[in-house]
Amino acid sequence: MADLSNVLPALERIITGVVEPRAARLDADANFPVEAIAALGESGILGLTIPVADGGLGLGLDAAAAVVGRVAQVCGSTAMVLCMHYCGTAVIVAHGDAATRRDIAAGRHLSTLAFSEAGSRSHFWAPLSTARASGEEIVLDARKSWITSARHATAFVWSSQPAAAEGFSTLWLVPNPRAGLAIVAPYNGLGLRGNDSAPLAAEGVRIPESARLGADGKGFDLMMGIVLPTFNVLNAAVSLGICDAAIAATAAHATATRHEHAGSSLADLPTIRAYIARMKLRADLAHTLLADTIAALASGRADGMLRVLQVKAAAAEAAIDVTTTAMRVCGGAAYRKELGVERAFRDAQAASVMGPTTDVLYDFIGKAVCGLPLF
Repeated sequence: MADLSNVLPALERIITGVVEPRAARLDADANFPVEAIAALGESGILGLTIPVADGGLGLGLDAAAAVVGRVAQVCGSTAMVLCMHYCGTAVIVAHGDAATRRDIAAGRHLSTLAFSEAGSRSHFWAPLSTARASGEEIVLDARKSWITSARHATAFVWSSQPAAAEGFSTLWLVPNPRAGLAIVAPYNGLGLRGNDSAPLAAEGVRIPESARLGADGKGFDLMMGIVLPTFNVLNAAVSLGICDAAIAATAAHATATRHEHAGSSLADLPTIRAYIARMKLRADLAHTLLADTIAALASGRADGMLRVLQVKAAAAEAAIDVTTTAMRVCGGAAYRKELGVERAFRDAQAASVMGPTTDVLYDFIGKAVCGLPLF
């Protein structure tokens, strides 16, 4: 099994040589990070969490969070693509076939989730998409929304209503492209502009019955037991990477920018230092919660799911607060693209509205604290 310390040098080379030089242009043009994903695949980092027996690095959620958070410091879009890839990979590791796992390990397969639907909004666990048997095949019909890497993913971990069994949902591995599968509209959003998030329509998409991930009707269990912890932790890592970038840019600007007539820098002002201190404190509190969430999951602590619910909400709110303060401290300079603060501000807005949204998570957290059932 590899150690994260063995992975970090390769990751840093990719970040400095591939991700960072392209980040601003990728954002401006809403381009997918093709070169970065290819480099991450060639280095084995796309296979970070694939078992060693299948050719992967055999690392866990803690390593994935560290990698995603580091990438988010320079490019939120690339980090979100990687976040969704590791989410899809988690399901494939548990219930996919060995050939797909080997392809991920070799950098030949980019995964993502296809859960979001306009009809069920942030209640991603209750798909309206249908699946019906037709001989030895399954026929899928759906209207999916906000699917990261929609045009570039090798396959989607796809949710639908059960084909025959009782239950909320069933998961499938749907190859991309596939006859009957179409992008409804390209992504041209406020932030995370390079993550290729787009709505998908499925009309009579045929897949083999063997493409099912887990048992028919048991998709909800996989969503709650595998996907939700992975997604919330890694989404929090993205938010906190964005926080770290905003803090570094703000501190550098405040230190370097001078009031020449007074012979002082912005950082010489107590009010500016106090703003930066609050940014750092807010981010570090969320970082500590992220570390504790990972520890709780690893040890099977009783409060593990509560931490999972908390960490995405806390990190998303921290990112909005930190980047908003960065815009205030940096003033007019924050509106210039080269500083990077306004990109961090835009990217930070996404997490709070990605299902489960912050408001939905607050409701779940309140139910958990009050001893009420979540569903």
